[in-house]
Amino acid sequence: MGHRDDQSSAVCTGNQSSDAPLPGWVLLRGLIREARHWEGLPEQLAQALQEPVRALDLPGNGTHCRESSPTSIDGMVDALRQQLGNSGSSGPHRVLAISLGGMVALRWAQRFPNEVQCLVMINSSLRGIAPFYQRLRPRQYPRLLTALLRSLGHEQRERLILRMTTRLQSDLPGVARKHARWQREAPVSKANLMRQLLAAARGFSPPQELPGLPALLLASRSDEMVSWRCSQAMAERWGWPLELHPKAGHDLPLDDPDWVVERIRQWRNA
Repeated sequence: MGHRDDQSSAVCTGNQSSDAPLPGWVLLRGLIREARHWEGLPEQLAQALQEPVRALDLPGNGTHCRESSPTSIDGMVDALRQQLGNSGSSGPHRVLAISLGGMVALRWAQRFPNEVQCLVMINSSLRGIAPFYQRLRPRQYPRLLTALLRSLGHEQRERLILRMTTRLQSDLPGVARKHARWQREAPVSKANLMRQLLAAARGFSPPQELPGLPALLLASRSDEMVSWRCSQAMAERWGWPLELHPKAGHDLPLDDPDWVVERIRQWRNA
């Protein structure tokens, strides 16, 4: 296991020499979601922070939908690092990740600490820190199986997913149509869905300490998929700040991107 440079601070301040390039933000989505599901948040974050931002797809999703999803979080980390290496980006990176993407980001920071400068996790959870019934609320099991495993049309499936993951959408049918179009263009196979679910269920052994990793946790009190207490448990374990949205659902960046960007901006500039 690597060690983290002593220059890390309590927040992601990014103190560097004037001729050094700014480290960019890498954005990671969750289960069967792709970069386009961030909507306009990458551009909004880049403008607010005046830093480069790019959203990447994990294997099996989006631009990589024809690839097989790894069945472990470590496999996802390895694929992500290869993707970044192929693009010539060595980091250190600032990472914003939601749900399953947050698990991948944290494991990345644990295994390769000098590659992750700081981390923002949204509505994520970890095996070994939170109980299973908080990591995925049991009342969602039937709806999740219906939405993800039954032979539904793309738009029907996206409506069900949005009803589980959002709370503040004024035009849910319109959003579902757009997301259905993306699924038709870059379909996630049932095999890759099951592989991603397996990776999330397996998780990894969370470290007792993460010295020198500046991190911010964002969570939604009204998340009907993952309890916000999962984020609270991580905050207590590692002493990270936690910001709670009172009304948004699991897909907090979709429900209230302004709130997400502003919380990151305030933390970044603290």
